[in-house]
Amino acid sequence: MLLYLHYMKKQILLLLLLASCTVRPAAVVPSLEYHNPIIPGFHPDPSVCRAGDDYYIVNSSFQYFPGVPVYHSRDLANWELIGNALDRESQLPLEQSGSWSGIYATTIRYHDGLFYMITTNTTIGKNFYVTAENPAGPWSEPIYLEQAGIDPSFLFEDGKCYFVSNPGGQITLCEIDPATGEQLAPSRPIWNGMGGRFPEGPHIYKIGKWYYLLISEGGTELAHSLTVARSRSPYGPYEACPHNPILTHCSHAAENNQIQGTGHGDFVQAPDGSWWVVFLAYRNFGGSYHHLGRETFLAPVTWEKGWPVVNGGKPITSGTVPFPEVEREYAFDAPLGTEWIYIQNPDSTRYSVGDGCLRLEGGSSLSANDHPTFVGVRQEGEKLEASANVKIESDGMAGISLYQISDGHAELSLVRSGGRVRAAVRYTIKSIDHEAASVTLPGASAWLKITSDGNLYKFYVSANGKDWQYLDAISCQLLSTEVVGGFTGVVVGLYAQEASAEVSSFRIKL
Repeated sequence: MLLYLHYMKKQILLLLLLASCTVRPAAVVPSLEYHNPIIPGFHPDPSVCRAGDDYYIVNSSFQYFPGVPVYHSRDLANWELIGNALDRESQLPLEQSGSWSGIYATTIRYHDGLFYMITTNTTIGKNFYVTAENPAGPWSEPIYLEQAGIDPSFLFEDGKCYFVSNPGGQITLCEIDPATGEQLAPSRPIWNGMGGRFPEGPHIYKIGKWYYLLISEGGTELAHSLTVARSRSPYGPYEACPHNPILTHCSHAAENNQIQGTGHGDFVQAPDGSWWVVFLAYRNFGGSYHHLGRETFLAPVTWEKGWPVVNGGKPITSGTVPFPEVEREYAFDAPLGTEWIYIQNPDSTRYSVGDGCLRLEGGSSLSANDHPTFVGVRQEGEKLEASANVKIESDGMAGISLYQISDGHAELSLVRSGGRVRAAVRYTIKSIDHEAASVTLPGASAWLKITSDGNLYKFYVSANGKDWQYLDAISCQLLSTEVVGGFTGVVVGLYAQEASAEVSSFRIKL
């Protein structure tokens, strides 16, 4: 009996020791089939939360309306767009935002039956949050916050709500009232990172007895990285992980990887106890150029001696399964879906949908960056085939645009002047505005098509949608961030400048 009691005492002590570990369970090795990026195309600055068996991701959206796409998954591998958190002008004043401004990094958190989405609208210079019982919407009107900086995040813990951002380039914490946004205590700097430029994207997690602070450093280019520190208190002091950065491709091991710019991440724990990180990165095409924007990637996380290890310390790969082929056709018999986005707040009088047509009333030039008539979808893969049946009804131009930024875009258009109609390939690359090719058409309508293999965009025109005439090609590199700048990726849109136009069909294959 004494031996049995001694054995049980040892077992209880062992269980108590395990219960006090900083991370539970440390031995769980994530296993999942997925393709990277898990959300392709212009989907930067991902944040993730889990509510029961459901996962949700939000992304920054910069100058586009509606803002902050919301994705849902049951397995972390397959994601469905279920709405946009900011779908009313009262939530999202964008004025003349460009792809350097507008909605920056977002955070999504779930607490006591309510979802919180926190972000920065740099156009008006304020941090704010909205709430929803259903992440598909509707979301509340904005509640604005006092503490400045960008990339805000919340931590709910022990009845308190901690708010963290990076004013003045310092990771800074305060406590707020989540019902009103009122700041309850002075802001306090808590960590400056490892010395990399632009310490940002902070998230705090309570895991066991430790508070873990995950941030990004190095800027969202080649030197991008994730670093982590921990403390016994949310206010610090924080000790840095001895193997920082925990994720970067600015290394000898990853220098030849197509995937670059890894950083800006968010941890999540699955119901089976495994840990994962979602983060942004971009894929290079045609050399060191990326035109699809920063995308959402996934990697497993294990824990060693109380510190997170991303992907076993190895470079990020394209995942374990290939991309599925995507093909969509829009007949315009119903309102546009949640995947369609406008440049800035749209003038609703310029758009109408119904009876098989999208009707566009032309506005200013795409280069003017002043609420142009444009609505499109993100280009999600390097392989692309986009076609539209367009009719131009008055002088001006209308057609398909590959839009990266106001001074970096290319169009395949119908151009009408008096009684003459041409199909033309035009592009704007910084200070260069150029018409590369054109052909006179017999009537006011035609099929327009753009294809790409990741290296070239090719432009075609057809009278019947079957027999295509090649017009010209441009390098995808010309629309890359490295050439024209910006924080976004190519959006394939339908546009009108000055002219009235109708689009009766739009097809896209990726």
